[in-house]
Amino acid sequence: MAESKIDALVFEQLSALGIDASEPCSDAVFLRRAYLDVTGRIPTSKQAHVFLKSKKSNKRALLIDELLDSPSYADYWAMKWCDILRVKSELPSKLWPNAVQAYYRYIHDSMKNNKPYDQFARELLVSSGSNFRVPEVNFYRAVAEKKPESLAATVAQTFMGSRINNWSENQRNGMAAFFGKVGFKGTSEWKEEIVYFDQAATFLNPTTKKPRTPTFYDGTVATIAADQDPREVFADWLINPENPWFAMNIVNRSWFWLLGRGLIHEPDDIRPDNPPQNEKLLIYLEKELVNNKYDLKHILRLILNSRTYQLSSVPTKNNKSDLVNFSHYYVRQLEAEVLIDAICGLTGTRETYTSRVPEPFTFIPPSNPSITLADGSISSPFLEIFGRPPRDTGLESERSNNPSPGQRLHMLNSTHIHNKIKSSRKLKSLMKGTKKNDQIVRNVYIAALSRQPSSDEMKIAKDYMSTKGLSKRDAVIDLVWALMNTKEFFCRH
Repeated sequence: MAESKIDALVFEQLSALGIDASEPCSDAVFLRRAYLDVTGRIPTSKQAHVFLKSKKSNKRALLIDELLDSPSYADYWAMKWCDILRVKSELPSKLWPNAVQAYYRYIHDSMKNNKPYDQFARELLVSSGSNFRVPEVNFYRAVAEKKPESLAATVAQTFMGSRINNWSENQRNGMAAFFGKVGFKGTSEWKEEIVYFDQAATFLNPTTKKPRTPTFYDGTVATIAADQDPREVFADWLINPENPWFAMNIVNRSWFWLLGRGLIHEPDDIRPDNPPQNEKLLIYLEKELVNNKYDLKHILRLILNSRTYQLSSVPTKNNKSDLVNFSHYYVRQLEAEVLIDAICGLTGTRETYTSRVPEPFTFIPPSNPSITLADGSISSPFLEIFGRPPRDTGLESERSNNPSPGQRLHMLNSTHIHNKIKSSRKLKSLMKGTKKNDQIVRNVYIAALSRQPSSDEMKIAKDYMSTKGLSKRDAVIDLVWALMNTKEFFCRH
């Protein structure tokens, strides 16, 4: 494949460091990887067959376009934004169910319509009105402490990728002053709250107790008319193409979401003493976003089509120890929602969800995958075991994809997983239309791993299926269980 600008910048740095790049991944690996990274789902057997049989030289680029335009893209990327924006009915956000549903629809529609990122951010920042009727105001409602300092910290973390506790006191107070006139008031409707521009409010410096003028991060004092909402001035400064934070933050997050590590890492810990791993690449992606009118899909498409993204996860002897320069694709465990959806998709089963506090509406239609769960207060034991974030802080580190002994035991020994396989409605379809064991094995591998079995795998599986006294159904159950417990199934690779 042709080398892109991304590749030129990545490979230039690898060469300077004396690190080799791995070979490009196979079509089967790319297929599964792209589906998981763009839609949060594994491909169906039919989708896998169609792609793997295609002889088109540009089939990878065509698949990327198809996935970015699919409804599942909006489902999966809305989930990512719901984590950042703390979409949750109960403590500490306390949005309550009505507001959660309105907010989720707004976020989902923004992803579905590929709303320009600068417009998305500005709508959230300057919003006023009912949290039930103007979904964007839930950006402020989802902050646990509705104080100017907390609102400022949330804005900095979300749209600048910066943790305000690393700033000087003067910078923190200057930032907080932009949000000193954000007011909150209730209504006669249960759980409804109005967010509004409180012109009479004044932010006082916590130390001097004197009014503080809103000041930008670089020390520039903001010019704000008496009847003007300071949030509008801040939003205009933030989304200005010359702003050093805004575009950098979101392209860095996008890189993190697709490759498992930010060019600046952690992606929400951008600060002067945490420099980018590849500054030239970060600058290039920033410019691409601005020049393409903040089209996030454009950035994703560039990354997905790069050879860097499509490298094999199998390291060479030379690059095995490289964990920061993207010399190979970094293997990482699937998110809890993605993993249970993959399990349910393979077995044709569904999950049941509950909430510790019985207020949220917890009936989830059987057709809804876990990645479409709008409310962080609605969960399941599986999601909690496998690291779904509680959505308390909006930090990327809140989600834990690190494997644990409890997770492995659940996959290997739990009745939850065993019952899903044994009661699977899809076992018949895997055995349908053939009595030949080799075809059944192929069907299972395509359904579970999106690829054909190797000759060694085929021999082992066929020998097992020929075991005396073992029914064909039980043999298929065991094969599905075995594949489901491979790293290839529950990880991106």
